[in-house]
Amino acid sequence: MRVAGGDARGIRLKSPSVAGVRPTTERVRAAIFNILDAEQVMDRRVLDLYAGTGSLGIEALSRGAHSCDFVERNRRQSLDLQENLQRAGYAGDGRVHCADVSRWLSLSSAGLEPHHLALLDPPYRMGDPTPTLEALSDSETLHPEATVVVGHSSRMALPERIGDLRLYDRRSYGDNAIAFYTREFAGAA
Repeated sequence: MRVAGGDARGIRLKSPSVAGVRPTTERVRAAIFNILDAEQVMDRRVLDLYAGTGSLGIEALSRGAHSCDFVERNRRQSLDLQENLQRAGYAGDGRVHCADVSRWLSLSSAGLEPHHLALLDPPYRMGDPTPTLEALSDSETLHPEATVVVGHSSRMALPERIGDLRLYDRRSYGDNAIAFYTREFAGAA
């Protein structure tokens, strides 16, 4: 598993040491960042939920993101993620939070600077990611003009709207699907 683009392109990341962790493939990561505009990533604060190996957030850092908060509940996987940040040269740009995503969103996100880009690729066995997207929409962690990118099974269709998040693009790559949301507030045209 390698970083697909940016300054750290080609750097090998440590594979998951925890059973059931399914890193976002290099092909899908490259596609995500090719779809996003550079200004959605460059110098932005990023949030990587269900971080696993950290490959999505590290990809964002490699492409010029200012910083990234990684949320991963498994302690052993969190240590591997920290090692991946060091391998890629971003140990000072990423913060690893070993916590359950729902709990972290409800308790820990308050007081942090808002994130401009949220990336999440939850385990498929978790099922529908809509409740996490609702919690994310309700949290204080997103910037008013944030973009949210969620990976999910291509056998599942996500809603057009989730809270103040509006779907603006979706792509499928075999069994993997990616949905792109932007924040849209009441009264906005």
